[in-house]
Amino acid sequence: MANPFRAEVVRLYKNLLYLGREYPKGGDYFRDRLRSAFAKNKSVRDPEQIRAMIARGEFVSRELEALYYLRKYRAMKKRYYDD
Repeated sequence: MANPFRAEVVRLYKNLLYLGREYPKGGDYFRDRLRSAFAKNKSVRDPEQIRAMIARGEFVSRELEALYYLRKYRAMKKRYYDD
C-alpha cells in the first residue's frame, strides 16, 4: 500500500532543498541537515504524526522565506539610506 502523504512529503523536501540554497551557513550544510532530518523520520507510519511533521516543515519553509526577504530588505535599506 502506497503512503498517501508521499507526494506531499516529496514536495516539501524539494521546496526546502530549493530554499536551502541561499541558507547563510551554506547550501551543503542545509542539505546535510535536511537529509538527516528526513532520514530520521522515514520510519514513521502514524498519519497524525506525519501531518504534524509536514506542518512543521511548512512552518520552517515560511520562516526561511521570511529570513530571505528580511535579508533582502536590509541590503536594500543599507544601499539607499544612511543610518
